[in-house]
Amino acid sequence: MTHPTAAPGRTRVTDAGKTTRSGQPTGTATGTEAATEPGADTTPGAATAPGRAAPATPAGPVYWLEHAWLGTYVEPGVAVGVTDGRITDVRTGVMTPPPGATALRGLTLPGLANAHSHAFHRALRGTVQVGSGTFWTWREIMYGIAAKLTPDSYYTLARAVYAEMALAGITAVGEFHYLHHTPDGAPYDRPNAMGEALIAAAAEAGIRITLLDTAYLSSGITKRRGGAPPDRHQLRFSDGTATAWAERASDLASAHKDSAHARIGAAIHSVRAVPAEQLSTVADWAEAHRAPLHVHLSEQTAENDACLDVHGRTPTRLLADHGVLGARTTGVHNTHLTDEDIALLGAARTGTCMCPTTERDLADGIGPAARLQRAGSPLSLGSDSHAVIDILEEARAMELDERLSTRARGHWTAAALLRAATADGHAALGWHEAGRIERGALADLATIALDSVRTAGTLTRLGAETAVFAASAADVRHTVVAGREIVRDGVHALVPDVPKALAESIAALRG
Repeated sequence: MTHPTAAPGRTRVTDAGKTTRSGQPTGTATGTEAATEPGADTTPGAATAPGRAAPATPAGPVYWLEHAWLGTYVEPGVAVGVTDGRITDVRTGVMTPPPGATALRGLTLPGLANAHSHAFHRALRGTVQVGSGTFWTWREIMYGIAAKLTPDSYYTLARAVYAEMALAGITAVGEFHYLHHTPDGAPYDRPNAMGEALIAAAAEAGIRITLLDTAYLSSGITKRRGGAPPDRHQLRFSDGTATAWAERASDLASAHKDSAHARIGAAIHSVRAVPAEQLSTVADWAEAHRAPLHVHLSEQTAENDACLDVHGRTPTRLLADHGVLGARTTGVHNTHLTDEDIALLGAARTGTCMCPTTERDLADGIGPAARLQRAGSPLSLGSDSHAVIDILEEARAMELDERLSTRARGHWTAAALLRAATADGHAALGWHEAGRIERGALADLATIALDSVRTAGTLTRLGAETAVFAASAADVRHTVVAGREIVRDGVHALVPDVPKALAESIAALRG
């Protein structure tokens, strides 16, 4: 099949007072300021402005957006031309669909980025919510599903999960992947068979993937060099050493260096799972490959307590001392942080991926997202355990959880929350050229219905507020990736019956 196009590029639309993934200060809060391809004209309607040469006719499809969110405002009647998977023309003031254009009625956003996913956790939905317990008891149930997966069954499940994401307007996923080997820890004949299954699944579901190949070497923090050995559930996660992990990850990265829809990043599962003396090996690999580096950070207080007991410092300080923090690094959760931790993450421009639906499902706590962003940490969003797959709900929950925590409203504008769900989410995954509707950007779009029971009666000029505070994944009508329609009128073009695909793949694991 034809994979989504993913040639590199650099564009950014930002607001005053915010920090981008690159750590550079942003522009004004009104209008649009963007760094684009050299010589590009970003003036709204520039393609038809008097005295300006019209751009070349797009070689690919043209989409007519009934209403489009252009980073800081909603514009009615926008025509978007696509060539080779990129936006090559954006014309405003086009109040009816041009001849031959595909109409996207509703509010069109840049495609959404799901910056943190464990695809196999989708099989737990509706079962781990029975009774009470903690993160640690939930983990035991999760291990049971992890033990049953093979490359074939993981492909089948992930294809369905990624198709569900496409139905939710998600055009790129960051897959935090650590199911590397057979259940007894022996490598497959093809050592990256499980990772390859995920990459193929994303292609078949029509979305982009950053496979965050994860180092998971130990079961806990101990004074013993190398940490506690993996337990029987974790054998398939471990490469033995960070050096062995890096060799396998390098093979995967080499195999996909020219991939159109997939990029390879790195992850440190946590300071529990990678011994302190091996953290720098993973960080050095990510630096050498200029790859995103993600890490579960201070999700649980028990992790903090063990790190303080053994190392005399917090997990954040431990990561900082071993060269892990930086602008290409994202801490996932960042829940239980000290003031010094927040300052360290902000100063390093290390990102924060919040996963509110999972964090509340597992009773993790509410992380200091607003303080982190003020300190300089860009925010992204993820559905993590897939209790639900709805990035709009993650954006809404980040604001509403902060309201509960502080008893005050309005910590982020709707535009800022959408930026976390789009441009900054993509940047956290290494897709810096995605997440905006502008020339040079990847042609990835998600259209929300404005006539559903949730969105009917809203003001189109307040489309960002409608998207974040009223709409849900169920309101996504169309999804476009690299200029190709993946979802049309709520139906997936490549996986026509997504509920059946999910039901069958999950039932096979339970059987």
